Amino acid sequence: MDLITVQPEKCVNCGICAKECPTFVLRMGQTGPEAVAPQSCIRCGHCVAVCPNEALDHAKTPLAGQAESGHLSRLSAAEAERFLRSRRSIRNYLNQPVPREELRKLVNVARFAPTAMNLQGLSYLIVDDQAILQEALEIVVRWLEADASLAQRAARYIQPSREEGKDAILRGAPALIMTTADSRHPRARENALFSLAYLELYAPALGLGTCWAGVFESCALSEDSPLLELFHIPKGKKITGAVMVGYPQYRYPRIVDRDRLDVTFFTREG
Repeated sequence: MDLITVQPEKCVNCGICAKECPTFVLRMGQTGPEAVAPQSCIRCGHCVAVCPNEALDHAKTPLAGQAESGHLSRLSAAEAERFLRSRRSIRNYLNQPVPREELRKLVNVARFAPTAMNLQGLSYLIVDDQAILQEALEIVVRWLEADASLAQRAARYIQPSREEGKDAILRGAPALIMTTADSRHPRARENALFSLAYLELYAPALGLGTCWAGVFESCALSEDSPLLELFHIPKGKKITGAVMVGYPQYRYPRIVDRDRLDVTFFTREG
């Protein structure tokens, strides 16, 4: 199958598709766009998405699979800033399970996050079984305790579990969402960060709160992590990120400030 097909009656030879191709796969020929280096295609779909007349189709990113962007109203600058700044790490959750359909919505949005060279390659593992999450918590605590230096630094997470029966690591979250990828994937961790950031920003639209499971990640991302066996991660795969999810117990009526902006415009004169 040819990489691209063009409907001549719709193509006006504007050349936008070729100009937008990030890997220079396309060039303009006498009768329209042509694929000159199909092996370099990264399946970004820009050529199909940008065509103003739906004249171009692509075997790897078919027109039929692309959604109409429509005439969506854009957030004002103030609304966009408020939306981004209102994201909070939620560490107290209602004792209420999250419907799996809602969790599926989260990861369905997360998969649209940008990835380096459009490599994608992320999979999602959702755990909402409280017995398994308790087992994971115990594994992480034991893993921390096994290293004297690590145990000292992580005492504030270990002690509540051992002395008070409190979960200071997964925070009693109803669900945990992890990303996994091929262990040889060159940008798996960075791609996971982008993906789970999308998930975090979308979660409040479903009434949900999230928090990065940093201590859990320390164990999950370690070499030969004991969590790989618990979660049946196949050989050749690795965990690349983890986020806790649940319904927030409290709301935040204010937006927290940050350190003062530190920015410099670099010029040769300056």
